[in-house]
Amino acid sequence: MRSPVSPALVARTSSFVFVGERLWLDFVNSDDATHARGEARTDALDSFEGFVGWLSAARLLDDERATALLRRALQQPTGSSAALHEARRLRNVLRALAERGDAPHERATQTAIAEINRILGRSAGTRRVEPRSDGGFVRNFVTAGDVFAGLMIPVIESAADGLVSGELVRVRKCADPKCARVFYDGSRNGKRRWCDMKTCGNRAKAARHRKKLSG
Repeated sequence: MRSPVSPALVARTSSFVFVGERLWLDFVNSDDATHARGEARTDALDSFEGFVGWLSAARLLDDERATALLRRALQQPTGSSAALHEARRLRNVLRALAERGDAPHERATQTAIAEINRILGRSAGTRRVEPRSDGGFVRNFVTAGDVFAGLMIPVIESAADGLVSGELVRVRKCADPKCARVFYDGSRNGKRRWCDMKTCGNRAKAARHRKKLSG
């Protein structure tokens, strides 16, 4: 049986992107984990190891707990596979909410509410703040029983906060037609267009410049 790969190594070798301004939106964006120009599109949920790596990069797991999860996944492959499958399914639900959830009676919103309530309804466990090895802190949800059951709780709680606070009207999809990332627009005028000015925004600016020169 091979040893688990270090979560720190997973985080370093994957170009995880956090431009959504909200945890649940960053999770939606995890289906396009690379941002470097010329690199192939990478899904952070292509494996349970990748899922744990993303959770670590999002500061939802410290290295000790992430390593323990990877070790447990080797011992209980069925459980880790089920957790990964659920994470992928919930991401699809949350993407639909992010893209079409500004209407309270929209089907995507109702589906998301049902899924959020289902996950929250089974969240038996303990929430606690623990120190990180880098001197910071992490808020953990430690489930009672199934070690894999609570992995999505912080993401689902973030989505629930978005619904309760009425933030969906400020959720945007990147204006770059080649980019599927979503984000919370916290700008004063509510007119932010790009998930990231350093990439999509600059590409659009360069395209406009080339068009102006050619015209």
